[in-house]
Amino acid sequence: MKKVRITVMRAACYPDLMERYENPMENPCDMREGQVFIANGWARPEGFCPSAWDSVSPFVMALAHGGEDFYHGWMKNKRSAMISCNDGFRPVSFLLETMAEDAEEGDATAPAGPPGTK
Repeated sequence: MKKVRITVMRAACYPDLMERYENPMENPCDMREGQVFIANGWARPEGFCPSAWDSVSPFVMALAHGGEDFYHGWMKNKRSAMISCNDGFRPVSFLLETMAEDAEEGDATAPAGPPGTK
């Protein structure tokens, strides 16, 4: 099974929707752009939002087991996926990338895929 790098790409926030519909929450989301998590199997990476994990974990598992080309050409790198969490007030977008088997966790060349598809 391959490791999957999960990078926080974008965190949005909709204050107008929050004000109108959401009960006040203290510290509802700790995800920050640029954070990187490494998934090694079904276990949620330490520090990763449990609710976001519910959204991304099926794709992480598919990538970890060799899945690719989700939705027939959706991603330029067929061994990746862009998935958002299910929080309608502050959605976070995550880039999931299958890591090359010989890559180190901090290795910039870690995503597996054809040349030029990072």
